[in-house]
Amino acid sequence: MEKLCYVLWKRNAVTGTAFRDALLGPVATALRDLGAERITVLAADEHAESLAKARITHLREPIAGMLSCWLPCVDAHAEIDQLLRDETSRLAGYLVTESEVLRNTTHRAARLGERTPGTTLLGLIEKPDRLAFEEWIAIWHGRHSPLALEIQCTYLYVRNVVARALTPDAPPWRGLVEEGFPTEAVTDPMLWYKAGGDRQKMRENLGRMIASVKEFLDIETVESHPLSEYVLG
Repeated sequence: MEKLCYVLWKRNAVTGTAFRDALLGPVATALRDLGAERITVLAADEHAESLAKARITHLREPIAGMLSCWLPCVDAHAEIDQLLRDETSRLAGYLVTESEVLRNTTHRAARLGERTPGTTLLGLIEKPDRLAFEEWIAIWHGRHSPLALEIQCTYLYVRNVVARALTPDAPPWRGLVEEGFPTEAVTDPMLWYKAGGDRQKMRENLGRMIASVKEFLDIETVESHPLSEYVLG
């Protein structure tokens, strides 16, 4: 089985909620008919609207979400590309290797197809030219990931490392990172950094995180989007 991730942009006339409903309904049904399994939808729907101020983006048009699924063989991706192209203004597809660093065991109270409580921050990251791929992975996986789990109130952490792009003109992202947080923490650094009301601890953890990010990323290229998660199975 191989994992495919598609970053998606909606048409201007379509609301984020309507776009989500299309992905969860007819699109997911058609994907299953094409052999897709373990479908997950991340959407900038009505639940994510209040968190728009937490979005970090340098894109002309912010993304509307991401759809991921698994196929027995990536060779069949062309039909999925076309299915999603018919529903979007733009898409960027990637073949990835998934590492489920932290499985969601605390917030997955929703039934399949319903919204997962909390908010998923989707990070879209590039590898800086100053780092070789092996060094980049070593820093990200070996040092940054453990730190993130130590000092942030994360309940989900999935690393998707891009093996190759599947669609033309896909942005040069090398990592698609799914991190789940309690929704209230997304706009409250005291909760985000597990500081327990201690402002000094919050500042220290924030400083450690910024220093770690700078070690393996160029911050001005990082994308971070608060989204709702729907696991379809």
